Amino acid sequence: MKRSEPGMPRSGRDRGSGAHRPACAVLAALLVAAVGSGCVSGAGEQAGDTEHRDRPLAGNPGANPEPNPGSNPAAGHPGGPGQRPGQGRAPDGSHENAQLAPAVRAALAKKWGLEKTPLIAPPPPAVKPRITTREGFEVKGGDDSLPPVFTTVPTKDRIVFLTMDDGSEKDPELLQMMDELDIPYSAFLSDYEVSDNYGYFGEAQRLGVSINNHTLNHPYLPGLPYDEQEREICHQQEIIEKQFGKRPVLFRPPYGNYNGDTLRIAQSCGIKAVPLWNAEAFPDHMEWREDDQDLHPGDIILTHFRGRGEWDGSMADLVRAVMKTVTDRGYAVARLEDYV
Repeated sequence: MKRSEPGMPRSGRDRGSGAHRPACAVLAALLVAAVGSGCVSGAGEQAGDTEHRDRPLAGNPGANPEPNPGSNPAAGHPGGPGQRPGQGRAPDGSHENAQLAPAVRAALAKKWGLEKTPLIAPPPPAVKPRITTREGFEVKGGDDSLPPVFTTVPTKDRIVFLTMDDGSEKDPELLQMMDELDIPYSAFLSDYEVSDNYGYFGEAQRLGVSINNHTLNHPYLPGLPYDEQEREICHQQEIIEKQFGKRPVLFRPPYGNYNGDTLRIAQSCGIKAVPLWNAEAFPDHMEWREDDQDLHPGDIILTHFRGRGEWDGSMADLVRAVMKTVTDRGYAVARLEDYV
């Protein structure tokens, strides 16, 4: 993807998630008629190793270009999933689906319209990798003490990380789908999109999703004075802590744009790292940061909580498209918080 301006060129506004673990007994009851198998250990496919590639492109520190055009926030509908097969245990980096018989996992994939059974990520490292700011993404006067800004996690495993931004679409089917398929993702929330239904994202958190900071109102941060940036970032920290019981350590600036003030402010209110993205997923296509238009070990994939009102497809359609790309290319989805 060609360099044009800070941030990754995209066809839509940046809308900015822990792993979902289905309960073994419930899944067995659900699928026994179809596959004749219960919750027994089965050898799951795992993504293999490959060389890590890191070919930096454009940096994102803001030089005050015009922000990407925004769209009007769409109010999501309230409600939780109609069926809750998962037990909502706290994420621990393991995949409960790895303990299911391959036939059960295949039946779940078929139920949700996936062409292939998702690959199982290998266990996370005992020690998280050291992450540094990607070349070209530095800020003037910055040093290693600031939260690192990166698009790819250092690893040789064929894994990628799925993240979802903003929060306008609150689709109960997404919660059920990700829980049953045990696909981990991380949420980066903007308060103006989620304040009408904190309960939906509380349910997502109960199912293992990590709730992270994407500012209060999704502004173009480099265009704001220090005190306004501080309110956007730090007040969102406080709201997330109040609503979800945990202060985030991950922050994604809207549009992927930031400056030195952004990183210093984020650090001052508890942010440890700033994950951006190396690819962006839509229901009908992918957009790539790298010219080879491919996935690489440790790549972060961005997508959004959006639905048919903004896209030609549902959240379930989006997940099917993402997983086709990921699985066809021999990758598994891992949990970002296990590595960062």
